[in-house]
Amino acid sequence: MAFVTKEKFLSKDWLNAYAYLILGSIIFAVSDILFVVPYKLAPGGVYGIATVLNTLFSWKISYCTLAMEIPLLILGTIILGPRFGVKTMVSIGIILSTVWFMETYVSPDYAKVIADPMLNTIVAGVFYGISIGFIFKSRATSGGSDIIAMILAKYIKLSLGKLVMIVDSIIVLFTLVQPSETGTMGWEFAIYSLIIIYIEGKIIDMVVSGASYHKTVMIVSDQYESISLKIKNDLMRGATIFTGTGAYSGEDKKMIYSVMSRRELEILKLHIREVDPNAFVNVTEANEILGEGFKSLNED
Repeated sequence: MAFVTKEKFLSKDWLNAYAYLILGSIIFAVSDILFVVPYKLAPGGVYGIATVLNTLFSWKISYCTLAMEIPLLILGTIILGPRFGVKTMVSIGIILSTVWFMETYVSPDYAKVIADPMLNTIVAGVFYGISIGFIFKSRATSGGSDIIAMILAKYIKLSLGKLVMIVDSIIVLFTLVQPSETGTMGWEFAIYSLIIIYIEGKIIDMVVSGASYHKTVMIVSDQYESISLKIKNDLMRGATIFTGTGAYSGEDKKMIYSVMSRRELEILKLHIREVDPNAFVNVTEANEILGEGFKSLNED
């Protein structure tokens, strides 16, 4: 999982990448100081650890993070080589400087912006997801737990995605050492942090791949000709017809494959109900569709 990319300087791709990178980094920093730190949450990453240290020792978030990011970058470069690239360094620098500015001049007391903790958690998850999604679209990483996971992946036979989840989950557990307002162990901090991680992951998928408004449809029917004509002529969509053999009957069957919007799917289902109510229809989410009629492969 390398993050070194070489867009031509000042080209459209370069400008788009750095626009996503700068905006995502600023949103992340602002969200952390306004929504995460005031409620003592730690939704993974070095900023999660920094929040716990801030709660326990009143250390500034930016100083704690700087003390962790520099050794991680050095260690990561030694173990993995130059895999992070300039954009990751830029992202780390922008986030750190914005966090320092926010906690020094804008919100030095980390005051709560939203009074309701659950609403605050939802807002934090949404903005965290948007910010990390933008950084990922720039083909960079925000550092922190990503670097830890990449180092562990070199020695442990687990996927990078699973290792990131493990690292972030362990960091969430650090919130348990924080005293809650009732004086008990801070389980509520951990629960709210996990909710942020869940919402963040969903939003990241939407930002990177786009919201899923389309469905992938697989249809097995004797009336495949009528159904394929409906798709082609009325819905103005493409379709592919395969020949398969039924495992139970041993008979050859025609199977139609197509991708369409939710509205078009409802129209097609009505037609299938009319011509072949016994047809087999499998509908799945199409998270990302590239090619003619959808998103171009040339787009970011």
